[in-house]
Amino acid sequence: MIRFIIVALFVVLFLICSIPLLIAEYIIGKFNMDVKNRSSLAIVNWAFRCVLFLAGTSVTVLGEENVPKDEPVLYIGNHRSYFDIVMTYVRVPRPTGYIAKVEMQKIPLLSNWMRNLHCLFLDRTDIKQGMKTILSAIDKVKSGISICIFPEGTRSRVPDTFLEFHDGSFKVAEKTGCPIIPMSINNAGAIFEEHMPKIRKTHVVIEYGKPIYTKELDKEARRHIGTTVQDIIKEMYFKNKELV
Repeated sequence: MIRFIIVALFVVLFLICSIPLLIAEYIIGKFNMDVKNRSSLAIVNWAFRCVLFLAGTSVTVLGEENVPKDEPVLYIGNHRSYFDIVMTYVRVPRPTGYIAKVEMQKIPLLSNWMRNLHCLFLDRTDIKQGMKTILSAIDKVKSGISICIFPEGTRSRVPDTFLEFHDGSFKVAEKTGCPIIPMSINNAGAIFEEHMPKIRKTHVVIEYGKPIYTKELDKEARRHIGTTVQDIIKEMYFKNKELV
Protein backbone atom coordinates (compact mmCIF):
# COMPACT_ATOMS: atom_id res chain seq x y z
CA MET A 1 0.00 0.00 0.00
CA ILE A 2 2.95 2.32 0.71
CA ARG A 3 4.19 2.00 -2.89
CA PHE A 4 0.73 2.95 -4.18
CA ILE A 5 0.65 6.07 -2.01
CA ILE A 6 4.16 7.09 -3.06
CA VAL A 7 3.44 6.57 -6.78
CA ALA A 8 0.10 8.38 -6.53
CA LEU A 9 1.68 11.33 -4.73
CA PHE A 10 4.46 11.57 -7.31
CA VAL A 11 1.97 11.57 -10.20
CA VAL A 12 -0.19 14.25 -8.60
CA LEU A 13 2.81 16.43 -7.74
CA PHE A 14 4.29 16.02 -11.21
CA LEU A 15 1.04 17.05 -12.88
CA ILE A 16 0.68 20.11 -10.67
CA CYS A 17 4.33 21.18 -10.87
CA SER A 18 4.38 20.62 -14.63
CA ILE A 19 1.85 23.39 -15.33
CA PRO A 20 4.65 25.87 -16.19
CA LEU A 21 6.17 23.23 -18.46
CA LEU A 22 2.86 22.80 -20.25
CA ILE A 23 2.73 26.54 -20.85
CA ALA A 24 6.33 26.52 -22.11
CA GLU A 25 5.60 23.56 -24.38
CA TYR A 26 2.57 25.37 -25.81
CA ILE A 27 4.71 28.41 -26.65
CA ILE A 28 7.50 26.26 -28.12
CA GLY A 29 4.96 24.46 -30.32
CA LYS A 30 3.93 27.77 -31.86
CA PHE A 31 7.45 28.22 -33.23
CA ASN A 32 8.94 24.74 -33.61
CA MET A 33 6.76 21.64 -33.36
CA ASP A 34 9.72 19.27 -33.71
CA VAL A 35 11.40 20.75 -30.63
CA LYS A 36 8.11 20.49 -28.73
CA ASN A 37 7.73 16.83 -29.74
CA ARG A 38 11.23 15.96 -28.55
CA SER A 39 11.04 17.95 -25.31
CA SER A 40 7.61 16.54 -24.37
CA LEU A 41 8.93 13.05 -25.05
CA ALA A 42 11.93 13.66 -22.78
CA ILE A 43 9.86 15.15 -19.94
CA VAL A 44 7.29 12.36 -19.86
CA ASN A 45 9.98 9.69 -20.26
CA TRP A 46 11.65 11.07 -17.13
CA ALA A 47 8.36 11.05 -15.20
CA PHE A 48 7.53 7.51 -16.30
CA ARG A 49 10.98 6.24 -15.33
CA CYS A 50 10.44 7.75 -11.89
CA VAL A 51 7.08 5.97 -11.63
CA LEU A 52 8.67 2.62 -12.52
CA PHE A 53 11.46 3.18 -9.97
CA LEU A 54 9.01 4.11 -7.21
CA ALA A 55 6.80 1.14 -8.08
CA GLY A 56 9.78 -1.22 -7.88
CA THR A 57 9.24 -2.41 -11.45
CA SER A 58 12.19 -3.92 -13.31
CA VAL A 59 11.88 -4.62 -17.03
CA THR A 60 13.81 -7.01 -19.26
CA VAL A 61 13.57 -5.91 -22.89
CA LEU A 62 14.12 -8.28 -25.81
CA GLY A 63 14.20 -7.60 -29.55
CA GLU A 64 14.52 -3.83 -29.27
CA GLU A 65 16.73 -3.90 -32.36
CA ASN A 66 13.60 -4.88 -34.34
CA VAL A 67 12.09 -1.40 -33.91
CA PRO A 68 13.00 0.83 -36.89
CA LYS A 69 14.49 4.17 -35.85
CA ASP A 70 14.10 5.91 -39.22
CA GLU A 71 10.34 5.58 -39.78
CA PRO A 72 7.10 5.65 -37.77
CA VAL A 73 5.63 2.30 -36.76
CA LEU A 74 2.42 0.80 -35.43
CA TYR A 75 3.04 -0.91 -32.09
CA ILE A 76 0.56 -3.69 -31.34
CA GLY A 77 0.57 -5.31 -27.89
CA ASN A 78 -1.36 -7.39 -25.41
CA HIS A 79 -2.86 -5.42 -22.54
CA ARG A 80 -2.99 -6.42 -18.87
CA SER A 81 -2.10 -3.31 -16.91
CA TYR A 82 -2.21 0.46 -16.72
CA PHE A 83 1.57 0.14 -16.42
CA ASP A 84 1.78 -1.23 -20.00
CA ILE A 85 1.79 2.34 -21.27
CA VAL A 86 4.40 3.50 -18.74
CA MET A 87 6.76 0.59 -19.43
CA THR A 88 6.56 0.76 -23.22
CA TYR A 89 6.59 4.54 -23.59
CA VAL A 90 10.04 4.87 -22.01
CA ARG A 91 11.38 2.63 -24.83
CA VAL A 92 10.07 4.54 -27.86
CA PRO A 93 12.84 6.08 -30.02
CA ARG A 94 10.61 8.77 -31.56
CA PRO A 95 7.38 10.68 -30.74
CA THR A 96 4.61 8.13 -30.27
CA GLY A 97 0.89 8.55 -29.68
CA TYR A 98 -1.17 5.97 -27.83
CA ILE A 99 -4.82 5.20 -28.50
CA ALA A 100 -6.53 5.70 -25.14
CA LYS A 101 -10.09 5.36 -23.94
CA VAL A 102 -12.13 8.55 -24.25
CA GLU A 103 -12.63 8.80 -20.49
CA MET A 104 -8.98 9.84 -20.15
CA GLN A 105 -9.88 13.21 -21.71
CA LYS A 106 -11.65 14.15 -18.48
CA ILE A 107 -8.49 14.01 -16.35
CA PRO A 108 -7.06 17.55 -16.14
CA LEU A 109 -3.35 18.08 -16.86
CA LEU A 110 -2.84 14.39 -17.69
CA SER A 111 -4.97 14.82 -20.81
CA ASN A 112 -2.94 17.91 -21.73
CA TRP A 113 0.29 15.92 -21.64
CA MET A 114 -1.36 13.13 -23.61
CA ARG A 115 -2.32 15.57 -26.36
CA ASN A 116 1.25 16.92 -26.36
CA LEU A 117 2.38 13.35 -26.97
CA HIS A 118 -0.08 12.89 -29.88
CA CYS A 119 -2.33 10.49 -28.00
CA LEU A 120 -5.80 9.97 -29.44
CA PHE A 121 -8.99 9.21 -27.56
CA LEU A 122 -11.27 6.38 -28.64
CA ASP A 123 -14.96 6.08 -27.78
CA ARG A 124 -15.64 2.36 -28.06
CA THR A 125 -19.41 2.94 -27.95
CA ASP A 126 -19.47 5.22 -31.02
CA ILE A 127 -18.45 3.47 -34.25
CA LYS A 128 -18.44 6.70 -36.27
CA GLN A 129 -16.18 8.49 -33.79
CA GLY A 130 -14.02 5.38 -33.60
CA MET A 131 -13.40 5.54 -37.34
CA LYS A 132 -12.48 9.22 -37.04
CA THR A 133 -9.91 8.29 -34.39
CA ILE A 134 -8.36 5.67 -36.70
CA LEU A 135 -8.24 8.23 -39.53
CA SER A 136 -6.50 10.66 -37.18
CA ALA A 137 -4.00 7.93 -36.31
CA ILE A 138 -3.34 7.39 -40.03
CA ASP A 139 -2.62 11.11 -40.40
CA LYS A 140 -0.26 10.98 -37.42
CA VAL A 141 1.76 8.17 -38.98
CA LYS A 142 1.90 10.00 -42.30
CA SER A 143 3.38 12.98 -40.44
CA GLY A 144 6.09 10.82 -38.86
CA ILE A 145 4.47 9.98 -35.50
CA SER A 146 4.39 6.36 -34.37
CA ILE A 147 1.15 4.96 -32.93
CA CYS A 148 0.62 2.32 -30.23
CA ILE A 149 -2.63 0.38 -30.01
CA PHE A 150 -3.73 -2.37 -27.65
CA PRO A 151 -6.26 -3.99 -30.01
CA GLU A 152 -8.01 -6.06 -27.35
CA GLY A 153 -9.85 -2.82 -26.63
CA THR A 154 -9.57 -3.25 -22.86
CA ARG A 155 -7.34 -4.92 -20.31
CA SER A 156 -7.53 -8.71 -20.15
CA ARG A 157 -8.59 -9.57 -16.59
CA VAL A 158 -7.34 -13.19 -16.58
CA PRO A 159 -3.60 -13.96 -16.55
CA ASP A 160 -2.19 -15.74 -19.63
CA THR A 161 -5.31 -15.10 -21.70
CA PHE A 162 -5.90 -12.87 -24.71
CA LEU A 163 -9.04 -11.09 -25.85
CA GLU A 164 -9.84 -10.88 -29.54
CA PHE A 165 -7.72 -8.41 -31.51
CA HIS A 166 -9.96 -5.98 -33.40
CA ASP A 167 -8.97 -5.86 -37.08
CA GLY A 168 -9.87 -2.16 -37.33
CA SER A 169 -6.78 -1.33 -35.29
CA PHE A 170 -4.59 -2.50 -38.17
CA LYS A 171 -6.03 -0.04 -40.70
CA VAL A 172 -3.28 2.36 -39.65
CA ALA A 173 -0.64 0.04 -41.11
CA GLU A 174 -2.71 -0.98 -44.13
CA LYS A 175 -3.36 2.63 -45.18
CA THR A 176 0.12 4.01 -44.52
CA GLY A 177 2.38 1.05 -45.27
CA CYS A 178 4.16 1.50 -41.94
CA PRO A 179 5.56 -1.62 -40.24
CA ILE A 180 3.64 -3.35 -37.46
CA ILE A 181 5.78 -4.10 -34.40
CA PRO A 182 4.29 -6.97 -32.34
CA MET A 183 4.87 -6.37 -28.65
CA SER A 184 4.42 -9.02 -25.95
CA ILE A 185 4.26 -7.98 -22.30
CA ASN A 186 4.66 -10.62 -19.58
CA ASN A 187 3.65 -10.29 -15.91
CA ALA A 188 2.41 -6.67 -16.04
CA GLY A 189 -0.75 -7.49 -14.11
CA ALA A 190 1.36 -8.49 -11.10
CA ILE A 191 2.38 -4.86 -10.59
CA PHE A 192 -1.06 -3.57 -9.62
CA GLU A 193 -4.19 -5.11 -11.15
CA GLU A 194 -3.95 -8.56 -9.54
CA HIS A 195 -3.99 -7.13 -6.00
CA MET A 196 -5.38 -3.58 -6.18
CA PRO A 197 -4.81 -1.14 -4.54
CA LYS A 198 -1.37 -2.51 -3.67
CA ILE A 199 1.62 -1.99 -5.97
CA ARG A 200 4.22 -4.74 -5.65
CA LYS A 201 7.81 -5.05 -6.75
CA THR A 202 7.61 -6.92 -10.05
CA HIS A 203 9.77 -8.15 -12.91
CA VAL A 204 8.25 -7.71 -16.38
CA VAL A 205 9.49 -9.01 -19.73
CA ILE A 206 8.77 -7.07 -22.93
CA GLU A 207 9.69 -8.42 -26.35
CA TYR A 208 9.47 -6.60 -29.67
CA GLY A 209 8.93 -8.85 -32.69
CA LYS A 210 10.28 -8.35 -36.18
CA PRO A 211 8.51 -5.70 -38.31
CA ILE A 212 5.49 -6.90 -40.27
CA TYR A 213 4.64 -5.14 -43.52
CA THR A 214 1.06 -5.85 -44.55
CA LYS A 215 1.91 -5.67 -48.26
CA GLU A 216 4.27 -8.63 -47.79
CA LEU A 217 1.62 -10.86 -46.22
CA ASP A 218 -0.38 -13.33 -48.25
CA LYS A 219 -4.07 -12.73 -48.84
CA GLU A 220 -5.24 -15.01 -46.02
CA ALA A 221 -2.91 -13.44 -43.46
CA ARG A 222 -4.04 -9.94 -44.46
CA ARG A 223 -7.69 -10.93 -44.25
CA HIS A 224 -7.20 -12.12 -40.67
CA ILE A 225 -4.50 -9.65 -39.70
CA GLY A 226 -5.64 -9.48 -36.07
CA THR A 227 -5.24 -13.24 -35.61
CA THR A 228 -1.95 -13.22 -37.55
CA VAL A 229 -0.36 -10.64 -35.25
CA GLN A 230 -1.91 -12.06 -32.10
CA ASP A 231 -0.44 -15.49 -32.86
CA ILE A 232 3.03 -13.92 -33.09
CA ILE A 233 2.53 -12.10 -29.78
CA LYS A 234 1.24 -15.28 -28.11
CA GLU A 235 4.30 -17.20 -29.25
CA MET A 236 6.63 -14.59 -27.74
CA TYR A 237 4.51 -14.33 -24.59
CA PHE A 238 4.48 -18.01 -23.70
CA LYS A 239 8.15 -18.41 -24.67
CA ASN A 240 9.07 -15.65 -22.21
CA LYS A 241 7.01 -16.90 -19.26
CA GLU A 242 10.03 -18.73 -17.90
CA LEU A 243 12.00 -15.46 -17.80
CA VAL A 244 9.62 -13.72 -15.38
